[in-house]
Amino acid sequence: MDTFSRNFLNSEQTGKLAAKNGTPLFAYSSKVLKEQSKAILNVPAPYGLTVRYAVKANPHTGVLKVLREQGIKIDASSGHEAELALKEGFKPADILITSQQLPHNLEELLKKGVQFNATSLHQLETYGKIAPGATASVRLNPGIGSGHSTKTTTGGLSSSFGIWHEYIPRILELANHHKLTINRLHTHIGSGTDPAVWQTAAHSSIKHIKQFPDVETIDLGGGFKVARMDNEQDADILQIGQGIAAELQDFYSQTGRKLHLELEPGTFLTANAGILISRVEDIVDTGPKGRKFIKLDTGMNDILRPSLYGAQHPIAVLNDSAQSEKYVVVGHNCESGDLLTPAPGEPETIATRELNKAAIGDLVLIGGAGAYCASMAAHGYNSYPLTKEVII
Repeated sequence: MDTFSRNFLNSEQTGKLAAKNGTPLFAYSSKVLKEQSKAILNVPAPYGLTVRYAVKANPHTGVLKVLREQGIKIDASSGHEAELALKEGFKPADILITSQQLPHNLEELLKKGVQFNATSLHQLETYGKIAPGATASVRLNPGIGSGHSTKTTTGGLSSSFGIWHEYIPRILELANHHKLTINRLHTHIGSGTDPAVWQTAAHSSIKHIKQFPDVETIDLGGGFKVARMDNEQDADILQIGQGIAAELQDFYSQTGRKLHLELEPGTFLTANAGILISRVEDIVDTGPKGRKFIKLDTGMNDILRPSLYGAQHPIAVLNDSAQSEKYVVVGHNCESGDLLTPAPGEPETIATRELNKAAIGDLVLIGGAGAYCASMAAHGYNSYPLTKEVII
């Protein structure tokens, strides 16, 4: 039977929210956001810790407000996200932009005090021309990556993120030419749970820092996996932090340099703080040898991860039925790929879920919807409007 333990809504709350706001509806829990903030802020860091929220995970203003109040700072993936963070009360100095595309308003943001992290040689050279003599931050591709698929891996030979580590001499040349002081080195390998992989990433990054005498901060990005499904495993954030701390202490013992640690979680903070409330629109089947399908009033225009990655989200039909059936759950878009129950990691493969026997009109909860759902969906497809979001 498909259930999920991290459900912060009971049936009565869900019914009231749906009655008041309609469906589909994203509901976010401020309580879960605060709990996750506390957990990440307790990561051991012998020489100081800064936690930046990856806004791309969920830019809802209510989410940003809660995280700001917890002392979380900002990792922006575009100039637009930086502007949003400023509008929501974050200090310019607390915002770091790390973007694939140079922000259209970079010069303006720099004048306000927003920080910039160069992810390519072209970006570093452009920054040097805009801000000669300034401090600089550089994202390096350390040559290793981690993730449940190549689509979630952000380091290694198959990744376009960051400056390839073999080009460090060119980084130093550009810094010298523009009189830049590189004081932060940033790496991000992807996502995962294995503490050994994270320690290896920290070790690799610190090894490169030896070539940057002015670096005071090491930013290891985010990607700390959380268990959306009950059969999945959370990243042990404390154990990961202990491994990273050991590497920082070893570097200090060798060099006398104390490195401040920065982390940039997105999923870790928000994934299980969000639930998508939907409703059964229709139930169809393909005969006795076929499958039975639940059609929802939501789909890839709200939650694209299953279709894109074969990502797994817990699903529950809210009724009192004592019977269960195996269903394929699909969205409302006129698109064969609008599938909410793919096989794990196989977006093109149909799988079933055992759910309460459903009836048209039943409410359905989709869990783990607080990260990379409302913010990373096929908005506008079939001209469905944006789904409402509320924070409770």
